[in-house]
Amino acid sequence: MVTAAVGKSRPHESARAQVAGSATYIDDVPEVRGTLHAAPVLSQVAHGMLRGVDATEALAMPGVHGIVLAADIPADKLLATFVHDEPVLALGRVEHIGQVIAIIVADTVMQARRAARKVKVDIAPLPAILSPREAHAAQSYVLPPVTVKRGDATGAMQASRHVIEGQLEVGGQEHFYLEGQVAYALPLEQGQWHIYSSTQHPGEVQHWVSHALGLENNAVTVECRRMGGGFGGKETQAGHVAVWAALAANKFKRAVKMRLDRDDDFLITGKRHPFAYDYTVGFDDTGLITALQLRMYANCGFSADLSGPVADRAIFHSDNAYFLSDVEIVSYRCKTNVQSHTAFRGFGGPQGVIAIEAILGDIARHLALDSLDVRKRNLYGIDERNVTHYQMKVEDNILEPLVSQLEATSRYRERRAAIDQWNADNPVIKRGIAITPVKFGISFTATLFNQAGALVHVYTDGSVQVNHGGTEMGQGLNTKIAQVVADELGVLFERVRSTAADTSKVPNASATAASSGTDLNGRAAQFAARNVRDNLAAFVGGLDGCGAGAVSFADGQVKTPKTTRSFDDVVKAAYANRIQLWSDGFYRTPKIHYDKVTLTGRPFYYFAYGAACSEVAIDILTGESRVLKVDILHDVGTPINPAIDIGQIEGGFVQGMGWLTTEQLVWNDKGLLTTHAPSTYKIPATGDIPAHFKVDLWHEANREDNVGGSKAVGEPPFMLAISVWEAIREAVAAGKGVQAPVVMHAPATAQNVLAALK
Repeated sequence: MVTAAVGKSRPHESARAQVAGSATYIDDVPEVRGTLHAAPVLSQVAHGMLRGVDATEALAMPGVHGIVLAADIPADKLLATFVHDEPVLALGRVEHIGQVIAIIVADTVMQARRAARKVKVDIAPLPAILSPREAHAAQSYVLPPVTVKRGDATGAMQASRHVIEGQLEVGGQEHFYLEGQVAYALPLEQGQWHIYSSTQHPGEVQHWVSHALGLENNAVTVECRRMGGGFGGKETQAGHVAVWAALAANKFKRAVKMRLDRDDDFLITGKRHPFAYDYTVGFDDTGLITALQLRMYANCGFSADLSGPVADRAIFHSDNAYFLSDVEIVSYRCKTNVQSHTAFRGFGGPQGVIAIEAILGDIARHLALDSLDVRKRNLYGIDERNVTHYQMKVEDNILEPLVSQLEATSRYRERRAAIDQWNADNPVIKRGIAITPVKFGISFTATLFNQAGALVHVYTDGSVQVNHGGTEMGQGLNTKIAQVVADELGVLFERVRSTAADTSKVPNASATAASSGTDLNGRAAQFAARNVRDNLAAFVGGLDGCGAGAVSFADGQVKTPKTTRSFDDVVKAAYANRIQLWSDGFYRTPKIHYDKVTLTGRPFYYFAYGAACSEVAIDILTGESRVLKVDILHDVGTPINPAIDIGQIEGGFVQGMGWLTTEQLVWNDKGLLTTHAPSTYKIPATGDIPAHFKVDLWHEANREDNVGGSKAVGEPPFMLAISVWEAIREAVAAGKGVQAPVVMHAPATAQNVLAALK
């Protein structure tokens, strides 16, 4: 009997160590003798000219070794970003409250933090732009606007039976990883460096540190065994902390650790991009969209960071699951005087999906139709209506059967009727229910990142080690890749060990992002393991006088038509005969291509699909809301590890629910983020999870040739939570007692629900 590792719910490879407290994070790495600690000096002004820094009082404090300023940067004073528009430390002006101006270095963490707060900074204030609409009016952009259109939206709008206009504001989101931003920089011999960084992209940290220090990349090694959460917040912005630590280490010739406290982390780092929208939509009596004009205003903060590709993906996903015949979308990448916003789970996709879902909800209420019927009326088709507005054919469409299955299993129609009756009988507590689908494209929109490498080593005792370019942030990437390698070599899962991401082992690795960690690195590791297996098969075939194709590997055994040997014995014999027992593997995603100027082509290898049915209740007197029931049907292809995939679906949904209900970022009129701690920023807790929370997996394998027949699962479930948002809007409509579009801004806090009820 063959016991496969893939397809089984294996425990996360670090779970026991994490529960026991023995799993090592960056701040747990033993410190070398003489290690110093760094803390940032922050701007208290949103926009102004930097006239001077007085560190006299700070430098006189116990344990303080000195200060690092822009003048101490050996090479380029701008970070090595694609747009090259962000200073390492403030240069001449400050552009948001929380911008790092200098670094204080001391013997201990608390000495550094206390001293940093004693540094006096002289700033001459300038007018600040704090909202994307204000930035648009001032033509303040980090990147030029982008327009994507198909057909004749203006002409189709004029010919439409019904036309409505609307606006929407959707807030950002703090990543709130449990492990904050941290880096540990160790200067080594002969101008070499070792950087421990809590990062989703070790290669970028390597690039940024070497760029700032004026070194070649081969002088800097970056290592990350695991992160305590990332969610996109450690894709680029982990690089800042690593550079600051390295600059301090370079100046004082000592190892330096920099760990941001939670308040500073909030104030310094970027969030999910807040978006504002204007839309005009035409439709017929059945709710079929006949024309759409959509304007999206992305609040990018003070620099570009990843705002270009984030805003591009918002364009790509502004159709979500629906065919748009005549459409014009304009995306404005607005420069404001707040933190530079960055990647966050979904990477712009949620900001695109929520717009079209809000529009469809408003269409349904305008026509007094069931919102699910309107959504189903607009779904992509199989033979017709199956090409996106960016000219990619939707070849793997399972939307209609998937949505219909969830409609039946969740008893949507029955519950909808019961909710209508409830709302008729209850004047204060109103309920709402909604099903919303998801169609999410899988691949980096920057095509060059769709590549990966891996190393597989088989040792003479038959144990296996795999190293790849992906990073582990709790999502189970290392576990899944170990399962893939185990099956490729035919060994038990327990014989395979995954090691830390390390730029000296797999170079030029892409970020672990875009839900592609397993797709890319899993396939690369599979190919590396296959190379070793082929070496062993050729060796054993030679021993037994058969072709390599007649040799099989399973359950720790190597079989030929002639005999059966243990894997361990084969490995020992192969080593004795000088057979290579290690190999590299490389993978690049096939089929993808698109024009970066027109944003047309095939940016995605495939789509992941899903749908969620959410039921909520609101109190129309207080605006409070509660999620009562959630039913999810999600498409993960053939799962490599079902338990991990279900965990990702549940976690993604809850995080999305937080974005749209309780997680409100508030900047005051001075540009200060006032919600910069757990006391003022509320992520979902156990009490927010409904007792009825049911997740089912779609039964079909990935139609594209992906590792194990699987599909990506990190980001797509996040957008299932838009069903909660739409259910709340249904409840608000019931509270208003009129069939009309509901104007409500996200998140649906009590204040915003009350405002919508007006």
